[in-house]
Amino acid sequence: MGLADASGPRDTQALLSATQAMELRRRDYHMERPLLNQEHLEELGRWGSAPRTRQWQTWLQCSRARARALLLQHLPVLVWLPRYPVRDWLVGDLLSGLSVAIMQLPQGLAYALLAGLPPVFGLYSSFYPVFIYFLFGTSRHISVGTFAVMSVMVGSVTESLAPQALNDSMINETARDAARVQVASTLSVLVGLFQVGLGLIHFGFVVTYLSEPLVRGYTTAAAVQVFVSQLKYVFGLHLSSHSGPLSLIYTVLEVCRKLPQSKLIGATGISYGMGLKHRFEVDVVGNIPAGLVPPVAPNTQLFSKLVGSAFTIAVVGFAIAISLGKIFALRHGYRVDSNQELVALGLSNLIGGIFQCFPVSCSMSRSLVQESTGGNSQVAGAISSLFILLIIVKLGELFHDLPKAVLAAIIIVNLKGMLRQLSDVRSLWKANRADLLIWLVTFTATILLNLDLGLVVAVIFSLLLVVVRTQMPHYSVLGQVPDTDIYRDVAEYSEAKEVPGVKVFRSSATVYFANAEFYSDALKQRCGVDVDFLISQKKKLLKKREQLKLKQLQKEEKLQKQAASSKGASVSINVNTSLEDMRSNNVEDCKTMCPVHAPHLTLRVPARLCVASPAFTLSWVALAACLAPQQVSPGDKMEDATANGQEDSKAPDGSTLKALGLPQPDFHSLILDLGALSFVDTVCLKSLKNIFHDFREIEVEVYMAACQSPVVSQLEAGHFFDASITKKHLFASVHDAVTFALQHPRPVPDSPVSVTRL
Repeated sequence: MGLADASGPRDTQALLSATQAMELRRRDYHMERPLLNQEHLEELGRWGSAPRTRQWQTWLQCSRARARALLLQHLPVLVWLPRYPVRDWLVGDLLSGLSVAIMQLPQGLAYALLAGLPPVFGLYSSFYPVFIYFLFGTSRHISVGTFAVMSVMVGSVTESLAPQALNDSMINETARDAARVQVASTLSVLVGLFQVGLGLIHFGFVVTYLSEPLVRGYTTAAAVQVFVSQLKYVFGLHLSSHSGPLSLIYTVLEVCRKLPQSKLIGATGISYGMGLKHRFEVDVVGNIPAGLVPPVAPNTQLFSKLVGSAFTIAVVGFAIAISLGKIFALRHGYRVDSNQELVALGLSNLIGGIFQCFPVSCSMSRSLVQESTGGNSQVAGAISSLFILLIIVKLGELFHDLPKAVLAAIIIVNLKGMLRQLSDVRSLWKANRADLLIWLVTFTATILLNLDLGLVVAVIFSLLLVVVRTQMPHYSVLGQVPDTDIYRDVAEYSEAKEVPGVKVFRSSATVYFANAEFYSDALKQRCGVDVDFLISQKKKLLKKREQLKLKQLQKEEKLQKQAASSKGASVSINVNTSLEDMRSNNVEDCKTMCPVHAPHLTLRVPARLCVASPAFTLSWVALAACLAPQQVSPGDKMEDATANGQEDSKAPDGSTLKALGLPQPDFHSLILDLGALSFVDTVCLKSLKNIFHDFREIEVEVYMAACQSPVVSQLEAGHFFDASITKKHLFASVHDAVTFALQHPRPVPDSPVSVTRL
């Protein structure tokens, strides 16, 4: 023990020494390279735009390989079924298929009631679509068939177009059921057409606009809708038909008002033995005809009335199916093709609608059972559909006396998984308040406005929230972490220090039309300098100085006019003199005396001298021309002085902030970290140009850093780079830009100090 205890510290010391040595080696590691602006980077990496691929050419290619690829892409069963491992998967798929069929039987009967249809049509919808998905689907574990949310959406459509009869006669019920079946089957065909069309044009990305909080809030609200819709069967009540906004509220109020009229119930055996239907008027499933029904063409006259609801149901059904499919695919290590899933679901609904089925999707509860009982492939779904077929052909009459209250109880029990999603409110409150807001708005809108309008409101609100969140990103001023070339937010990292003379600004989101103005305002605010105030004061002072010069010139002109008028009458003589004229008039000596000549002069000579002695007048004029200043005319003098004043205003020594008595910024360079930019629009281009203009007006040079190649290409396409803003202002990294700015505290050579503001 003593030897072991003694060796312990030595081992620890040796380990610490090795760790310290490794740390020292890490500290000694460094990298040196030249500064890289965009021009140098393009030259070093031989940057060039990627060649454009013409996708339409591949679409139009026709060959055996192309045809085979398309066949295998749209009929996946030909890919996986020949490779099906019978020994490993068949037993599990067989047990899973039987388990799912046992669940699907009562659910099919019950969900048909949600759709407002006779229960037998729920069995049809549990057979045809499931077998079609077996051929075209790519998910191995989802259970396609009747689903509560889809059924209640279909029920809202059938009840609005084929409402409850005014009396309870058998003829009216038969006619009503026939009308509702026609509406539901036509709706299924239209839903299938939408889904197949969207899948063929690769519109599977549409589900990206349905975030997880939105889907969970929507399905929770749908579960509440389903629960309320089953209260009339649980209590044996006859309720009025309600549809449209606030229909859920009206239904709950009517149930509460008619609760004293509720009836006691029992199970199927008690119902059959005691004759509950006849003695106590308990609703039962009723006749389930044996055999399959022939295909029926959809009623195209209903398309115009169903198109809006069909598109909504198509999107919701696909969103639920692809969400579950991707969850199982990630869990078991395979891939689900979203576009092919659209085609598979579309064909299931399209063909199912021809055989009088209503729209279907996948059930969460059955999918979990299919996975947990050993299901490995779509064979489990095919087995469950065959079991349902057996019931339709031979065993359907056994469920003739099953009370509808039992089916309602089955539905309510199956809703417990979705109703548990109410706990999302607590978890989202802690995790993400914005997602919680999406969940609450989706849930409330769906409860109050019904399923179709609720989904529209939820999607619009979700997109608006995305826009609002990009309008208010996190803006930060970056500082350098000591002994590194890493720059972080100085408000978050206490050791990150701003580089003296340099400001580094970063936005956490891309800059586009919705937040470009916020970006510019935040930049000027975080820099600690009132840029707009300095520019306005500079312009005012320059304008004031120019006005003072003009007033002084006008005053001199006025004095000259007063002096000329006090001398009496005079004669204006226009003299266009030259050196030869002066020589001819014997004024050569005057040239040697006066270095300044004014070839175009307007002189005022007293009239009495001109009349008395013309020769004297010419001599006097020549002498005046030699002795006069360069500008004699007051008007010419004022124009030239104005031009000189403008040149002085542009001169560096006369128009600087210091010369004008204005405060100067405590930094000479501004670096925009544009690493978050994912695209550039025209508003972003104008905003960046205006930033260059404004900061150069206050004698601060602007640089950009960390732009991605697509962004650089978009800047070039938008004619952002010109004589004033070149690629010398764009650097590969923030550290390169900071280093260059420290080495060149003045503006980049050969570039104008100011650019035109857009």
